[in-house]
Amino acid sequence: MGDGDAPGDLWVFGYGSLMWNPGFPVVERRQARLRGYHRALCVLSHVHRGTPESPGLVLGLDRCGSCRGVAFRVAGAQAEATLAYLRAREQVTAVYVERRLGVTVEDGRRVTAVTYAVDRTHPQYAGRLPEAELLRLVRQGRGRSGANPDYVRNTHQHLIAMGVADPLLARIAAACAVPSP
Repeated sequence: MGDGDAPGDLWVFGYGSLMWNPGFPVVERRQARLRGYHRALCVLSHVHRGTPESPGLVLGLDRCGSCRGVAFRVAGAQAEATLAYLRAREQVTAVYVERRLGVTVEDGRRVTAVTYAVDRTHPQYAGRLPEAELLRLVRQGRGRSGANPDYVRNTHQHLIAMGVADPLLARIAAACAVPSP
């Protein structure tokens, strides 16, 4: 909880599609930084952006570094419903671990936010892949939530709008804009 929050309010930290498609009612939206984790294309998507037979690749919070994203404050009355929604969305295959971590919002407040970090022991954890393999997986991915290249481009565009540079994501997004050879 941060200064000015009502008792029972919930903070949620988004670093991928939650930044541009939270899907829950928000009282406050702020840029934020999470230390101890970094954003990485490291999760094989079997549902939202791919299938088990043709997986896509989505972002996960992986250990070490820091990550700029978005912190959303949810009114206490909506906290339980928001957590239920997030668990249904993010825990479809249990590749993420729900964590409550300290984040610093852009106005300097330190809040505890719910976020989803990758489980490195899960079979869908891809780890660090060569860039060509990242691109291949992103290009092939299509799932319940749409085409994987759209996810990468949308995330990249929102990071640019926030002033966040991610050279690898920029290269993958640009390569996805061009038809594969």
